[in-house]
Amino acid sequence: MIGHLSRRCGGRLLLGLSVAVALTGASGASFGAGFSLEDKPGEHLDVLLGGRVVARYMYAYDTSSPERRFETYKPYLHVFDAEGTRPITNGPAGLYPHHRGIFIGWSRLGFQGRSCDLWGMGGGDMVHQGFRDRHASAHQASFTALVRWNAKTGETILEEYRTITVRPAAKPCRLVIDFVSTLSAPRSEVALGGDPEHAGVHYRPANELDKARTLYVFPREKADPRVDLDYPWVGESYTLAGRRHSVVLMNHPENPKGTKYSAYRDYGRFGAFFVGSVRPSQPLTLRYRFLVADGEMPEAEVIQKCWDEFAGVKGPSPVPKTTVIPVASRPAEKGKAKAPGKPAARAK
Repeated sequence: MIGHLSRRCGGRLLLGLSVAVALTGASGASFGAGFSLEDKPGEHLDVLLGGRVVARYMYAYDTSSPERRFETYKPYLHVFDAEGTRPITNGPAGLYPHHRGIFIGWSRLGFQGRSCDLWGMGGGDMVHQGFRDRHASAHQASFTALVRWNAKTGETILEEYRTITVRPAAKPCRLVIDFVSTLSAPRSEVALGGDPEHAGVHYRPANELDKARTLYVFPREKADPRVDLDYPWVGESYTLAGRRHSVVLMNHPENPKGTKYSAYRDYGRFGAFFVGSVRPSQPLTLRYRFLVADGEMPEAEVIQKCWDEFAGVKGPSPVPKTTVIPVASRPAEKGKAKAPGKPAARAK
């Protein structure tokens, strides 16, 4: 059930000026191939490795119709399959379509005596303002986007600099994706509230996955994700179009404490949640890492070594005992696909 993962999964964050260098080489999984960035202005930014799309940052924002606003009310990152032909993450369709790729949000943002939902997006929109940095090289691609978290009134609750860095990894792990979000409160203190199901940084697989074959791996013996706090990482394996995919979400030790992982749904949305606040003149920086593998979950020893590198731990940490929780025995998730432009009965 748990396979092997390359130890090559880290490296420093690299930001630079607007550079997009396409290098010739082998397939997208090859270290010899280079990264490039291709922008479709106003729509999305593609991250390519060896000419194949490995990730796509969706940043369009269009309020010309309710349907189009629904499709574009938040930016998110799609992760693509090994061939670069289709996303293995969810977009604005299917069950709970506000869950999209790698995304961030809170269902209860408290500010100036009010509460705003920027998870199910009933309280406003997250609006892409442009890119501060974009860089591609033989070894990685990185970009930083400015996103304004706006209430329905149009006022900005939070400003976010979102930096995404993508690197290759050896088989069976294809990609390392670092997600760094710096949140600033331009007007007044903002409370980050909600619950593990409706707030934080999350990953949502494509809606067509085989729900009966979803499982989660936790770095603790007899783990209970509904109770336990501050796991260093949690993994998920799921099956899409007959192919197995595994993702590990790593929580940096400098992130706020009291983090709880929502990792038990058969449709595959899982992520890290905490309660906190952002004060004016005191930005909050959050750091997460995603390991993307083709096939079954990597070994705990290798995942832990990758987390050590991500966290800056000197010397190896003890290899944790793990708990594997399949969801096949759980009751099926209830919910209906929401038509574009129509409000959800309840955000999940």
